[in-house]
Parts: sequence; C-alpha cells; structure tokens
Amino acid sequence: MADKPKKRMLTIYLYIPNIIGYIRVLMNCVAFAISSSHKTLFVSLYFTSFVCDALDGWFARRYNQVSTFGAVLDMVTDRISTACLLVLLSQIYRPGLIFLSLLALDIGSHWLQMYSTFLAGKSSHKDVKDSSNWLFRLYYGNRIFMAYCCISCEVLYIILFLLARGQNDVLLDALVISGRQSLPLSFLVVFVLLGWAIKQTVNVIQLKTAADACVLYDINRKQ
Repeated sequence: MADKPKKRMLTIYLYIPNIIGYIRVLMNCVAFAISSSHKTLFVSLYFTSFVCDALDGWFARRYNQVSTFGAVLDMVTDRISTACLLVLLSQIYRPGLIFLSLLALDIGSHWLQMYSTFLAGKSSHKDVKDSSNWLFRLYYGNRIFMAYCCISCEVLYIILFLLARGQNDVLLDALVISGRQSLPLSFLVVFVLLGWAIKQTVNVIQLKTAADACVLYDINRKQ
C-alpha cells in the first residue's frame, strides 16, 4: 500500500509536459554555459526552450496531464531563464541597473501573484477574473494577447544580445543602431517594444494587486 503513493508521484513526475520541462531546463543550462562563445547557438537553444513553454501546455491539456508541479516547474523555468538573460544584458549594456530592475519586477510580481493565489484558495495564478483592472484580465484571459507580450519581451532581449558588440555598450545606442541597420529590423523592434511595454505594465499591476491581496488577507484574519 505504501508503494502506491510513490508510484502515483512518479507518474506525475513523468507526465509528458513535465518531461518537456526538464528538457527546457537542460537546454537553458547548456545555452547559458556557451553564451559568451557561441551566441547563435545560445539564441537557438534559448528560443527553442521558450517555444517549448507553449508545447508543454498543449500536451498537458491534450492528454489531461495538468499538474500543480508542472505549473510551478513551468513558471520557475520561465522566470529563471529570463532572469539569467537579463543578468547577461546587465553586464553588456549601460546602465545595467535597468535590466536588474526588470529582473526584480518580473520575479517579485510573479512570486507575489503566486502567493496571493495560494491565500485566496485559487488553483491557478492566472485566475484573475475578479480583478477590477481590464488590462490585467485581458492579459491572463486572452492567450494570444499574453503570448504576444511574452514573446515580445524575449525577442527584444535576444535582439539586444545579438546587437551587443562588447561590454559597456550604451543601451540607447544599440536601439538606434538596430533602426539604422535595416527597415524590417526597425519595424520588428518597434513591434516588440510595444508588447514589452505592455508586459511591464502588467507586471506592475500584478505586483500592486497581489500586494493588496496579501494585506487584505492580514486584515481579515485579524478581525
């Protein structure tokens, strides 16, 4: 009888979307290990890992293998991979504090959102139907819109990584250079900048909303 829970645990660990998650972690480890010597290969591995984020979600729904562990693994992988890329960019561009601030906002807002979701007894941090903010509801309620914002962030960071000529590059200069190199690239930068800006706005809203939920929980608990 004692073996049954262990077998069930192993079954969940070996869900197809979770296996994809492990592969994503491995790809990111290899990518960042070679980021300074093989930039093109780094981008290929990093972006492939990012694309697999949508793939594991499809498998989870298709084969009814949605799990709390899988959701946490997915979010942690996303946050850590983006955080590592932002740290890389902070070492390449000036002022590096911009990228470190984006890192703090990304991790802080998602961690608070996960914790406030737990306090509210919800099963998913994406359940924001009761939010009064329309942009927040749109972001988590529309997969296409959410995908546009998330992909825009990653593509912008990858473009900046590829444009870097060395350490201590000026961030504004890199954006100007991207506009001068080719018209399609300049349009792409503008397009992803819009999605990036929306994503950061949502992160700020998420941070404030989740913080308010934690404070309200404390107030209700003391009454």
